[in-house]
Amino acid sequence: MDQATLKLLKEKAANIRLGVLEGIHAASSGHPGGSLSIADILAYLYYVEMNVNPADPRWQERDRLVLSKGHTAPALYAVLAEKGFFPKDELKKLRQADSFLQGHCEMKHTPGVDMTTGSLGLGVSAACGMALAAKLDKSPRRVYAIVGDGETEEGQVWESAMFAAHYGLDNLCFILDLNGLQIDGKITDVIDPTPHDKKFEAFNWNVIEADAHDFESLEKAFAAARACKGRPSVIIAHSVKGKGVSFMENQVGWHGSAPNDEQYAQAVAEIKASL
Repeated sequence: MDQATLKLLKEKAANIRLGVLEGIHAASSGHPGGSLSIADILAYLYYVEMNVNPADPRWQERDRLVLSKGHTAPALYAVLAEKGFFPKDELKKLRQADSFLQGHCEMKHTPGVDMTTGSLGLGVSAACGMALAAKLDKSPRRVYAIVGDGETEEGQVWESAMFAAHYGLDNLCFILDLNGLQIDGKITDVIDPTPHDKKFEAFNWNVIEADAHDFESLEKAFAAARACKGRPSVIIAHSVKGKGVSFMENQVGWHGSAPNDEQYAQAVAEIKASL
């Protein structure tokens, strides 16, 4: 990866994190931990990997992203605003009654959102349907789904894995946000869904490991997914919940808590200082 691209991605990821914090702080509600852990992934998807057009959000041949872990909508909204799908000022209206940016993703009114999500496990099934439709259309468009590690405790995730492998959906890529924590604690303490790699391999998926916060690692992972033919790919992205904010990192309490004014100021300062 050239230095100009790396610099761009770092800046965009920082701006996504700032957008996440701005929206959640303004709303006094939301899910910062898992939103911050996928900021780098979203930066790479929207600025390198995916073929999208902010001027035409419903362009038929665009690549699709399904945020299956729909409670981390603030991160998706932040990257969509950064990309130009809607003005950044809208982020301040997160979760307000008259806003199109609600607590979970909603496709009808939000430019750039490809699937309404929130009930964990449902998004991945929708992504499978999108990928199969692209195959039937003989279209080059690809489908990506960001999946929570706690979400893999849902049986529907594994039904979709079986479906995707059966139909050879090599245009489908799951990105597993493996930060190890969910709302009730460690995923291994709640209902242990590991080992993810062996399970996806058993379903005949192409399994790729990556560092969710290293852009060169993500570059290699997405290239490997594109190169795989005949079966779907999953990128197991090892991440840190609350990445970028020292007092949020690896702290399960920040799964669904909003920062107060003092915490918000400290978080913003830390992210800006990282550039």
